[in-house]
Amino acid sequence: MSRLRSVAGSTGLHRRSLLAATGAVALSAGAGYALRPGDGRAAAADPAAGDGRAVLASSRQAPAAPLVPYTRGTTLAGTAAPRGAAGYRRLGDGPGWGRVVRGELAEPRSGRAGRRTPLTAFVQLTDLHLIDAQHPLRLEYLRSADVHAWRPQEALTVQGAVALVERVNALRGAPATGSPLHFAMTTGDNTDNNTRSELEWFLTVMSGGRVTPNTGDPRHYEGVQNSGLRQYWHPDDAVRDADKRLGFPHLDGFLAAAVREVNSPGLDLPWYSTVGNHDTMPLGCYASHGDPRLTDLAVGGRKLMDVPAAEARRLQRAIRKATDPRGVRYGEFLAAHARAARPVTPDDRRAPFTPDEYLRAHLDPAHRGPGPVGHGYTAANLDAGTQYYAFRITDDVVGVSLDTTDPGGHYAGSLGTAQLRWLERTLRTHEDSYAIVFSHHTSTSMTNTHRDPARPDERRHGGEEVAALLGRHRNVVAWVNGHIHRNAVTPHTGPGGSFWEISTASHVDFPQLARVVELVDNKDGTLSLFTTLVESAAPSRTDFTDLSQTGLAALYRELSLNAPGARTDLAGAPADRNTELLLEKG
Repeated sequence: MSRLRSVAGSTGLHRRSLLAATGAVALSAGAGYALRPGDGRAAAADPAAGDGRAVLASSRQAPAAPLVPYTRGTTLAGTAAPRGAAGYRRLGDGPGWGRVVRGELAEPRSGRAGRRTPLTAFVQLTDLHLIDAQHPLRLEYLRSADVHAWRPQEALTVQGAVALVERVNALRGAPATGSPLHFAMTTGDNTDNNTRSELEWFLTVMSGGRVTPNTGDPRHYEGVQNSGLRQYWHPDDAVRDADKRLGFPHLDGFLAAAVREVNSPGLDLPWYSTVGNHDTMPLGCYASHGDPRLTDLAVGGRKLMDVPAAEARRLQRAIRKATDPRGVRYGEFLAAHARAARPVTPDDRRAPFTPDEYLRAHLDPAHRGPGPVGHGYTAANLDAGTQYYAFRITDDVVGVSLDTTDPGGHYAGSLGTAQLRWLERTLRTHEDSYAIVFSHHTSTSMTNTHRDPARPDERRHGGEEVAALLGRHRNVVAWVNGHIHRNAVTPHTGPGGSFWEISTASHVDFPQLARVVELVDNKDGTLSLFTTLVESAAPSRTDFTDLSQTGLAALYRELSLNAPGARTDLAGAPADRNTELLLEKG
């Protein structure tokens, strides 16, 4: 029996229809609401549907002509590759990565390329980590104990993200099938430090507009890169810092260029948003909303830039072991080092944002772009205090966006019981549609059992339980996530069916990738998921005299390659990159 029964008859639309620019209709988190096209309010789902099923607001037909694979601008065609094996390495144009066929869950059958029918194609962006590099609460000073705690490229995250948007816009079809790209999904850590400035930059980059990646003094940079401290790269001055001793360049005018206005065209696809731990908690780990001490420090006029290595190690251990999930001892740590903090210009834009403010910002018409309104979130999420939802992709496919962050603190994830039950109901309700699940955390990084302060009696559930739940539903084909900053593709089997977990590298650490995912029906009892990685539109080669927006985006990638202590395995193995993932139809 097929895992799918078409619902085209209930909508009057062709089953291969694709989203219009206004996108799919959202199915809100557990409230049985659908987004009313054209506004940001929630409307009750059509009672005639009987089960809360959303109906497509609009569609566009797939081209009648044969679809042609489109690999230009993808890592199938070429990659940015390092020159040399030691010291500061320059980047240049390198060979592409081939596609690996993976048959752990179904045997690949000959002739499928000529039979297959595209069901959907989309782009995943994850871990953009748009960074307010001058923010007073940042943890750069941990570099005295761990060189990787601060990255030389961090002042250029906005320029890098805009170049990624430009690359997605330049794709003229899906790499394997040539199918039109349906939508884009960000899978969390869109911001780095849960600060309003970063949230505004993220939404503007995604939807289009101008961003000035600067807070504090509008006239000049105030951060660690002109502090005189030798543990940070000082591109503009003569300080012989630790990074320059490794070959990092002297670049006159770098800091002034890094905080200049940047223009983003915005995605020309409908885009959806999934929340990550850095979007939910200050520093990505402290459940400190409502704590006036940290808010005062965030918007205030003092910034700690240097602590002894022994103290940095103690703080880093506490963060990793989650011994201070509410940030109480962290506040005490900052208070103890208040006299060592340096003066900076206060700025209210650096305040942390609450989950409610995160939702309202997505629903703001100023950030609509090509839609949908709210980018998956609806007024029903505001009413319920939730950040998870489902949405209709095509007649045959639904998407489910989870909130795997733990409001109790720490960067590892989990789900509360209410959300787990909602997920079960949603998959059961849409059992006749293929389901693609999105989250920030991976199955192996959902190990957090801290209770939600707002729901202290609710149990938290880890990745093994979530994977087991997904494996009980034959319609689940993929779980797409990020968080670990590394490409990894993992097969899962369960009593109801099998699915692939697709984890994608970040856009802040080299090699700075996004991923195109295509779902096709091979018409032989199997499905294929094609995954294809893409880099930003920035040129591989850098020019140290080019401090334009494009030049800085290229430098962003090269600096990330050379970041001291950076991991070299984040691209994953060939079988984690460009793949064809086979599945049996249930």
